[in-house]
Amino acid sequence: MSKKLTSRADDYSKWYNELVVKADLAENSAVRGCMVIKPYGYAIWEKMQAELDRMFKETGHQNAYFPLFVPKSLFEAEEKNAEGFAKECAVVTHYRLQNDPDKPGKLRVDPEAKLEEELVVRPTSEAIIWNTYRNWIQSYRDLPLLINQWANVVRWEMRTRLFLRTAEFLWQEGHTAHATKEEALKETKLINNVYATFAENFMAIPVIQGVKTESERFAGAEETYCIEALMQDGKALQAGTSHFLGQNFAKAFDVKFANKEGQQDYVWATSWGVSTRLMGALIMTHSDDQGLVLPPNLAPNQVVIVPIYKNEEQFEAISEVANGIVQKLRAKGISVKYDDRDTQRPGAKFAQHELQGVPLRIAIGPKDLENETVELARRDTLTKSSVALDGLEDHIQSLLKEIQEAIFKKALDFRDTHITKVETFEEFKTVLETKTGFVSAHWDGTNETEEKIKDLTKATIRCIPLDQEPEEGVCVYSGKPSKGRVLFAKAY
Repeated sequence: MSKKLTSRADDYSKWYNELVVKADLAENSAVRGCMVIKPYGYAIWEKMQAELDRMFKETGHQNAYFPLFVPKSLFEAEEKNAEGFAKECAVVTHYRLQNDPDKPGKLRVDPEAKLEEELVVRPTSEAIIWNTYRNWIQSYRDLPLLINQWANVVRWEMRTRLFLRTAEFLWQEGHTAHATKEEALKETKLINNVYATFAENFMAIPVIQGVKTESERFAGAEETYCIEALMQDGKALQAGTSHFLGQNFAKAFDVKFANKEGQQDYVWATSWGVSTRLMGALIMTHSDDQGLVLPPNLAPNQVVIVPIYKNEEQFEAISEVANGIVQKLRAKGISVKYDDRDTQRPGAKFAQHELQGVPLRIAIGPKDLENETVELARRDTLTKSSVALDGLEDHIQSLLKEIQEAIFKKALDFRDTHITKVETFEEFKTVLETKTGFVSAHWDGTNETEEKIKDLTKATIRCIPLDQEPEEGVCVYSGKPSKGRVLFAKAY
């Protein structure tokens, strides 16, 4: 297969799909709408997972695991949540196969093995978790209950794309219980801040924190906080959500506790999650026509070393120096790979590591040994420089930090220049069709106007930004009074 990618300018969607496959991140599987995450893609996800897991535990959360299957009666208990996910549910109705008497060598569902109650394959775990919490919570002394699980979920999507929207995906979902509304709201905002910090400091993706409108909230939530990012094609991507569930699930599953006064009350709840969709965000925010551009903080290999030699004697001399560099870099906590494969020429190795977004590449040849230097290539700028061996590890440590910051700044500059204030609906439509990005516009606060704008332009309200000052105005579509601007965009 050719490693050359379709240009982003020619076909952004095709470029993305090609990059995911050619960079060995993932591929489609034999199951419609499901993907195989390949080792290199999973290595990036593992780094995301490890960092988020650390951040969750530092804020007092513990990991647990709950069943994949949810009895249908439990799933139905919270009506809004059930209605919101009903069309995406996969349902188990039987528990056994048998030989098909009419088709030798084939199997069929055993009609005698029908389940007494159908099981929903979890699209989200609120139902099974809150049914469990009923047994765990009796007193205010049992609160707060701060639980996270790393799991897979199934949402039977009809139109899928690797990482961005698949029928099965990996994620984490937090589910917490609190004694007061104030505590639950504080938790909801805390986690949204954790997500924003992770996105900006590790993924190098600038995000806007906000709240969703009523029609865009999580099914069963009273408030949904979110982080919104902007991709290079000018479309928005919801990168994470944190939901204040009020007492809805506690009431649906009768989860009560004795408060300090000895009175029975329903607990207050939150749920929150991010998924392998973040992989799609990472790819589309930074990458270019040559392949992935990975921020050093998430790159499986921050540095790769490629030897250039003509004979075994040269190879051995270069390897001695390369292995010394590897030891010094690892001592500083830098992940490094010495690519000494003899099945690939240096040019092919360069192309592979460029395609896979390795932040820094070191090339060492016989002349470099003579000069006590190496050639250092940056993936983000595609620039090369000759650097002395002496003090190389300190230089690389500093350069990795510089690359992380540069990648973030580039994405931030793009995002900030693609937030456009408009006053009229004509301006609104023009920006969406020509400039793209976020459109900052007044909205009258009604579902009717929100839906009409979506029908006419395919743009949705991504969020009501948390840091936005109140501003009196008139709705960009209806002309009715507005108390502030919201951010619209076409989105993934």
